Amino acid sequence: MTFVRTVLGDVEPADLGPTYAHEHIQIGPGGIVDQHPDMLLDDPEQAIAELEPARSLGLAAVVDALPSGGGRRIGALAEISRRSGIHVVASTGLHLARYYAADHWSATAPAEAIAGHFCADVREGIDERDDLGPDTARTPHRAGVVKVAGGAPRLSDRDRRVFEAATATHRETGAPILTHCSDGLAALEQLEILAGHGVDPGHVILSHTDKVVERGYHRDILSTGAFVEYDQAFRWRVGQDNGTLRLLGWMLEDGFGDRLMLGLDAARQGYWTTYGGSPGMTFLLGAFAAAMRGHGIDDEAQRAIFVGNPARAFRFAAQQRV
Repeated sequence: MTFVRTVLGDVEPADLGPTYAHEHIQIGPGGIVDQHPDMLLDDPEQAIAELEPARSLGLAAVVDALPSGGGRRIGALAEISRRSGIHVVASTGLHLARYYAADHWSATAPAEAIAGHFCADVREGIDERDDLGPDTARTPHRAGVVKVAGGAPRLSDRDRRVFEAATATHRETGAPILTHCSDGLAALEQLEILAGHGVDPGHVILSHTDKVVERGYHRDILSTGAFVEYDQAFRWRVGQDNGTLRLLGWMLEDGFGDRLMLGLDAARQGYWTTYGGSPGMTFLLGAFAAAMRGHGIDDEAQRAIFVGNPARAFRFAAQQRV
């Protein structure tokens, strides 16, 4: 028996519902916000108000892709989920080195020690201070995915240790792995590392790859059995060919409709309507769903993208101890 782990507990994959597969609905102070002040998203009321119109369109779940030490607000994520009625999957893991202090523990820690940290987030609960305080105070809200990031055009030695830690965490807990592909690149290198350490690509989701609009590249990624999460749909300029839409059409033609997912990665105030920005959380299930239909991507294909594929991608592997 397998499951999807949310901040409020484990749910059956079939109960997850329409899902945005890569979001950021809370980001507190820290290295990311220090570099990008517009990424401060620390008001649960704003998040609930932003999600409500999308919920009216059918949104039932979001994957919050903020990893350890990035400003996670796990208590706020639980509150947002409870009050909005939307499932929230929280992340453990680590982002790129540039978002942490030079003396951050991940700079020198071996993969085994990093994996121990990730496993505790999955099995015991995420620290209420996001590992930024002097002590650890674990909450009952556990991580449901391991989010790790790789640089471009190739992974650094530190990235490789973090990816090795993700593989160990998957082997120990069964948690799925969500990756950040900088500039959409190095997806195949990431998969090579993960598969080389025993991870079935069917438990791997690669984000941001639609920054690279090359049919062969995406065919090679998906041929491994991995999932992709496209999140550039609203970023193409008006009047410009929408590369995300084109890739979806190509990959459906090539027989990979069971491996595609969508998110917004809307990690800025300027993307939320509640802060006066756009396109807002309704975009994917609203305007972009209509654009997909106009591109020949019918309701059955969209149901796979929003419902069936996330239910499989974010489920835990059945055999591991959790």
